[in-house]
Amino acid sequence: MTFKETKLKGCFVLEPNVFSDNRGYFLESFNKEMFNRGIGNTVNFVQDNQSFSLKGVIRALHYQIGDRAQAKLVRVLSGIVLDVAVDLRKDSVTFGEHIAVELTHENKKQLFIPRGFAHGFVVLSDSAEFFYKCDNYYNKASEGGIIFNDPTLNIDWKLPADQYKVSEKDLVLPPLEKARL
Repeated sequence: MTFKETKLKGCFVLEPNVFSDNRGYFLESFNKEMFNRGIGNTVNFVQDNQSFSLKGVIRALHYQIGDRAQAKLVRVLSGIVLDVAVDLRKDSVTFGEHIAVELTHENKKQLFIPRGFAHGFVVLSDSAEFFYKCDNYYNKASEGGIIFNDPTLNIDWKLPADQYKVSEKDLVLPPLEKARL
């Protein structure tokens, strides 16, 4: 597996070694020792989550604060998503900047998002199954969010706005400048 750090320090794109033949393929999607060595840190994942979404669904931009902050390792089992991470670390030189990575069942890439980031994605294919590991349990009292279309973030979600499907909860999230950090 190769680990490529993005412009956001601590955020990595992981590309697995895929072994294919006429029967199909095999890959190792996670190996704790290799993962921790690859990111240069120790992360202990405690929870796995999976979602299924239709084209145009935007689930964004979510995070947890304080002692309940979460690091995530995300991947796509089927379909295509544009995955987005936003740096919310106040002391970071890239505070408020984001990256967007296309994750697909074909490229099998994963994205590691450390604590201190907001995370979200949009489904670009007809549907997608999304899977992610978290290093901390979900805690409602610690959750925060930023509206997906915050003009200061200027995220290109790669679809026309009339195709967006956003939950009522996500539609009322604040902009970055008013977010609970």
